[in-house]
Amino acid sequence: MLSTLLSIVIGLVLYALVIYIVGRLGMGLTVANFTSALIAGAVIAIVAWLVWWLLGLLGIGNGSGLIAAIVNLVVAAVILLIADRFVPGMKVNGFVGALIAAVAIAVVAWLIGWLLGVLGIGVDANPVTLLLRSLF
Repeated sequence: MLSTLLSIVIGLVLYALVIYIVGRLGMGLTVANFTSALIAGAVIAIVAWLVWWLLGLLGIGNGSGLIAAIVNLVVAAVILLIADRFVPGMKVNGFVGALIAAVAIAVVAWLIGWLLGVLGIGVDANPVTLLLRSLF
C-alpha cells in the first residue's frame, strides 16, 4: 500500500514536471508555476480516470492501432480542456492547442520514462496509469 502511494506521488511529481516543461515550451498550454503544474497533474489524473472509466462503460476501450491513437489523442485534448476550467494558473489555447499539448505531454513523458529506465529507475511518468493499476 505504501509503495503504491509513493509510486503515485512520484508519478504525479514527474507528470507535473512534464506539464511544466510543456508549458514553458509554449506548446498549446501555459502554467503559471510549478504549483499550478502539480495541481494540473492531479486534476488531469482524476479527470482522465473518470473519462476512461465512463468510456469503458460505453464499451470504448483503450485499444491499439492508428484509430485508437487518434481517439486517445482527442480524449487527452478534451481532458486538458476540462482541466483548464478547474486549475488556476493553467491555460489551454483552444482545441488545437490542447491537441498540440497532448502530443507534447506524451512525448516529454515518454522521454522522461525512457531516461529513468536507462538510469535503472523504473517509475512511470504518468500518474493515470499508476492510479488505474492500483485500483484495478
